[in-house]
Amino acid sequence: MGERERPVAYHTRIRDLPSSDRPRERLRDFGPGALSNQELLAILLRTGSERESALAMASRLLGRFDGLVGLARSGFAELCAERGLGEAKAAQVQAALELGRRLVATQPQERAVIRFPEDVANLLQGEMGLLDQEEMRVLLVNTRNQVLGMARVYRGSVHTAVVRIGELFREALRQNAPAIVLVHNHPSGDPTPSAEDIAMTRQAIEAGELLDVEVLDHIVLAHGRFESMKNKKAAFS
Repeated sequence: MGERERPVAYHTRIRDLPSSDRPRERLRDFGPGALSNQELLAILLRTGSERESALAMASRLLGRFDGLVGLARSGFAELCAERGLGEAKAAQVQAALELGRRLVATQPQERAVIRFPEDVANLLQGEMGLLDQEEMRVLLVNTRNQVLGMARVYRGSVHTAVVRIGELFREALRQNAPAIVLVHNHPSGDPTPSAEDIAMTRQAIEAGELLDVEVLDHIVLAHGRFESMKNKKAAFS
């Protein structure tokens, strides 16, 4: 039997990359705004593992949690359970994301403003319009039509049989938001509200009246197109 082959490295180490491609050096030379989410997260992680670089780990985590929003909503134990993440890395990631949340909270003038259905579409079309599964999100809106936050409520089949109406208002009540906008996508590519969409929205409007949280609109996104159920007078009187 011949000599055993040496194991092949799974991923290029960051220190083996040209200096112009290393996240820290790119941040130093071009500023943090020039870096992708993957590169910024890799800087937080600092090191990878024997199987993957910090960049590869960052990419895997963003995919696993469906981007920064999902990562920010993950629990400490959930992060620690990921391959290559210990308590130190999980704490670094959660601390950085919490600092970002607090910064946004101190600068309300920087929050997105929702005045027209197009504003909602512009905010979420790129992220939700091409999803291959239905997903329901709730935008929390204050009295100045500024977006206070967003909650992903359901993923998969979105209709009255599975959506608990109370879940749509959980975050709004927790954050004392006076209004919400419902948003979900149609992977079929047709944003026309279905009969189930209309029935669910009607139930949400009625529940909102009891909870003193106004349902401003329900936007359906699909492959570069969208429909406002309020504009179509579907469920909204």
